[in-house]
Amino acid sequence: MQEECVTESMPEFAPEPTPDEADTDLVVVTGVSGGGRSTVARALENVGFYVVDNLPQALMLDMAQLAFEAGGAARRTAMVLDVRSRAFSTDLAGAVRALKDRGFSPRVVFVDADDEVLIRRFESVRRSHPLQGDGRLADGIAAERKLLEEAREQSDVIIDTSHLNVNQLRRRVEELFGGEDARRLRITVLSFGFKYGLPPDADYVLDARFLPNPFWVPELREHTGLEEGVSGYVLGQEGAHDFVATYASLIATTAPGFEREGKRYLTVAIGCTGGKHRSVAIAEELTAQLRDIRLSAHSSHRDLGRE
Repeated sequence: MQEECVTESMPEFAPEPTPDEADTDLVVVTGVSGGGRSTVARALENVGFYVVDNLPQALMLDMAQLAFEAGGAARRTAMVLDVRSRAFSTDLAGAVRALKDRGFSPRVVFVDADDEVLIRRFESVRRSHPLQGDGRLADGIAAERKLLEEAREQSDVIIDTSHLNVNQLRRRVEELFGGEDARRLRITVLSFGFKYGLPPDADYVLDARFLPNPFWVPELREHTGLEEGVSGYVLGQEGAHDFVATYASLIATTAPGFEREGKRYLTVAIGCTGGKHRSVAIAEELTAQLRDIRLSAHSSHRDLGRE
């Protein structure tokens, strides 16, 4: 009797899409001198862009292609142009069209400000306008506006910085290009031992030495604050939970203000004598409470294992 051969068909998997030029996040930043391009560039770096400053327009397409081929973090690239780069070419609109013809989707940001504001800014730093020559500041500003007229008209985003301070301008860029996570304050809760010195980068320093030291408890001495026995002992002492809750509340209260002022990283250092027992247990508990109230926090233990 002939056996019937049954062939099982293999499941078909759709191939992963191959990235193309449109997947490269390109931002072109231009605008008037004194408008705030440098601040925009730093803000873009803060939200993960690879920033190329003073790039000649003739190299924009080459730079975009390099970013695409490099992949990874380079897929978010910002190109910042000013009058020095425009010495190689004045056809920004043509350079942007060339990018689009190649398949890229650049976003053009134009940074602007009122003439009176620009004059005050130049005078405050006592420098001349790049296009001023032997004329007045106003002449240089007018010449640059003429040069940038078409670029301004064809830009995707115009940011008027006339009434923005540095922090407000940075927040505006982060709102446009960073997403919510890029603007969040990241908190490091760092345990340390006072006998090894204070952490130089600490924003807050908390002292856990008011709690009894597990070092003097023989069965806990060789263990650390990461272990349940030590952690339970430390947190079970009078005042320990109030200590953690008080500082969690303080950090929660101040975190929005730090974010508004542009601070992205906060280090809360908690010390005990050697950085093995009390500070480690308190740091872990404080980190957990901060996470419970939806703050971005992680723990780190500088001196653990050092003894």
